[in-house]
Amino acid sequence: MNTAAKAPDKVALVIGAGDSTGGAIARRFAAGGYIACATRRDAAKLEPLVESIRAAGGRAHGFSSDARKEEEVTALVERIESEFGPIEVLVFNIGANVPSSILEESARKYFKIWEMACFSGFLNAREVAKRMVGRERGTIIFTGATASLRGSANFAAFAGAKAALRALAQSMARELGPRNIHVAHVVVDGAIDTEFIRTNFPQRYALKDKQGILSPEHIAENYWYLHQQPRDAWTFELDLRPYMETW
Repeated sequence: MNTAAKAPDKVALVIGAGDSTGGAIARRFAAGGYIACATRRDAAKLEPLVESIRAAGGRAHGFSSDARKEEEVTALVERIESEFGPIEVLVFNIGANVPSSILEESARKYFKIWEMACFSGFLNAREVAKRMVGRERGTIIFTGATASLRGSANFAAFAGAKAALRALAQSMARELGPRNIHVAHVVVDGAIDTEFIRTNFPQRYALKDKQGILSPEHIAENYWYLHQQPRDAWTFELDLRPYMETW
């Protein structure tokens, strides 16, 4: 009789699993054998994603969580670790791309964008990292944007938050890398195949037939690649853009 203990299930937690990139990332890790745990503030919006993963033979669960609230983040991580298994992968994928002139930006909105795009990244990454260091393994990936590297006109709040998130990722990578935790940052530079782009930027969306906009599934494949890298050649930052996107 085989009395060997069954290895615990592995979890990929995707914070901000929307209808495009975040959902594609959850599906990719589920296809790789992970339990995909996905979050949004409205868990009902996750039902199509969870159902599609299960229909494909994967395992998935959706959770309602405000990523800016420390008590909710702590409770979420505790529940997932207790009920489903160790979180081997954390993907932070919250955007908050809201344009506004600096002359019209309110303090309240500026602070909210920072909370969503940066502070919530800190909260979730810190809470998961506490578990990962005890196991001496894990991957944490932050989704960045063009604004992570340069601030465009009318995007002061978003650029400030995304640049700060990148700095957080750099600091964590330098601290946690020697403890066998791979921290990476992905700059997604270009339009993504989403309903928003299709509706609001039809000329840009028309480039899809020429592979001129980013496919969520191809973005997700790069996240999977980062997680699979051997630790003697870890990548900190990937810069993803269509071949025709200007730098």
